[in-house]
Amino acid sequence: MPAGTLLLIDDETSLRQLLARVLELEGYSVLQAPDARRGLELLRQHADEVLVVLSDVKLPDGYGLDLLPRYKQVSPLAEVVLMTAYGTIPDGVRAMKEGAFDYLTKGDSDDQLLVVVERAADKARLQQRVADLEKKVGAQYSFESMIGRSGALEQAKKLAQRVAPTDSTVLLEGPTGAGKELFAQAVHQASLRRSKPFVAVNCSAFPKDLLESELFGYKKGAFTGALADKKGLLEEAHGGTLFLDEIGELELNVQAKFLRVLETQQFTKLGDTKPTSVNVRIVAATNRNLRQEAAEGHFRPDLYYRLSVFMVLVPGLNERRDDIAPLTSYFLQYFAARLRKRLRGLESEVLEQLQRYDWRGNVRELKNVLERAAILADGDLLTLDDLPAEFQYLPTPLTTDEAADRSLRTLEKRQIRQVLQETGGNKMEAARQLGIGTKTLYRKIQEYGL
Repeated sequence: MPAGTLLLIDDETSLRQLLARVLELEGYSVLQAPDARRGLELLRQHADEVLVVLSDVKLPDGYGLDLLPRYKQVSPLAEVVLMTAYGTIPDGVRAMKEGAFDYLTKGDSDDQLLVVVERAADKARLQQRVADLEKKVGAQYSFESMIGRSGALEQAKKLAQRVAPTDSTVLLEGPTGAGKELFAQAVHQASLRRSKPFVAVNCSAFPKDLLESELFGYKKGAFTGALADKKGLLEEAHGGTLFLDEIGELELNVQAKFLRVLETQQFTKLGDTKPTSVNVRIVAATNRNLRQEAAEGHFRPDLYYRLSVFMVLVPGLNERRDDIAPLTSYFLQYFAARLRKRLRGLESEVLEQLQRYDWRGNVRELKNVLERAAILADGDLLTLDDLPAEFQYLPTPLTTDEAADRSLRTLEKRQIRQVLQETGGNKMEAARQLGIGTKTLYRKIQEYGL
């Protein structure tokens, strides 16, 4: 297996060919160029392949130290090693400052050259892996990766995409399980801060007396048990984005401290006397009506107005029922692969029931229901029996004739169906609530086709 591709630029033909042969014996694929022009052409053609550029400092059409920025511009992830017959300390210092991996003197041992090349290649490989990972993460958390094309979802995405490239504070409002954190990650990935940290904290997951120290950090000795300085999550997110989920859970005193962060990008740690400066973008989320909370005195109005500079309403699943089908298809494929099942789809009546269900837990609830169903599924199609009991007795929409029918038989059928739904299909409990025997209930279920 080739160890990777190198680009060797040197106008001394015999030396270039000798070095190329030495490197090829180590498993490298070596591209050769006699001057800077040809070297840059080859680098452009093979920018995704070249790990290391080995360039002579004195070339017929350029000076290696001046060419260094051009090499890095064409292939930012490749490492550059400069070689010269007459090395000087000032040139070596300048080369390293401008981004060269190393600065070698020609005539040194081949072993030293091979060690430097291998170290440079290792660094380039690592940089390529990091870049590939960042691309995958960016694709996973992009607006384009969001599943669904309903009008409500598209409207929310359009607003979020407009604000993402800015540094403005964003407030995401929507019910629990609707995907607010996915929106926050997409905003971060579409911003200029995408290469910096994305730090998420659920304000409701911390005891209220610990949340302040987690957010702002503390100095050694600030309180019993503070045995060393601790960086807070604000500092961890420096340069990037801090996502505060369920921000309505913040205590009023912490809200006041956080307001100062939004206004000045500064805060004071517990036990410290000097302010700490950060450069961080805030994206917050809540399932509450913060405007109402502020009006009732449960949330600081000044913090609410500062947070809601730009508000995005993330729709619940009941507001985007057109997306249930593609979400179901995606989750089934995901769980089939994860659980090593042969599921390739679902029966039509399953989708009908999923689309009629009242999704109070939103996308998160749909995902959990489908994971459970995938575990129970035996065949290649998901069936109604694989769904939880509450899906077996969902009311079917009434026809015009049924809605107008007020006969005792129709009213009894509706009542039995409703009680079965409310009890999740528990027939003994349904019979108890209806005041009839279990055998009678079974007979009525068969009679009414329930």
